[in-house]
Amino acid sequence: MIVAGAMDIRGKYANRVRLKVIPDVTGKTLTDFIQLNVEGGSTVKTDEWVSYSKLETVGYRHIVTPQLIHIHRVFSNLKMWIIGTHHGVSPQHLQAYLNEFCFPFNRRKTPMAAFQTVLGLVKERLEPTYKGLYGVAKGRKAWVHPTNPVLS
Repeated sequence: MIVAGAMDIRGKYANRVRLKVIPDVTGKTLTDFIQLNVEGGSTVKTDEWVSYSKLETVGYRHIVTPQLIHIHRVFSNLKMWIIGTHHGVSPQHLQAYLNEFCFPFNRRKTPMAAFQTVLGLVKERLEPTYKGLYGVAKGRKAWVHPTNPVLS
């Protein structure tokens, strides 16, 4: 599975992170991910991957750098969390685990706000059924994990 990540950096510190399962690492897919998660006109720092080469044509200032310390740390922590806590995850549910990882990370400085957000989300969401989660419902598509920015 391929996971794209975007992180908001304020000064020297990591602020918020977004993680999303993506189908491939083409320029279109990565540009679409960035446009959905990064405000237009922002400076985007990436590695040297050629698929990022057209970011300036869609309104971003693009800086190529070999060191992306904050996002690399997030991916390292994500991998250890998945291996250490869950002992692996299925591709079908990976987006849900990414959402679960991002939610506390993005609210680590305001734990009470995180709790209040969870309470608000619980009353608005319909939970998936077992049949929907595992795609065994007759004539229905399997339930898809949301990638709503509120969840991440």
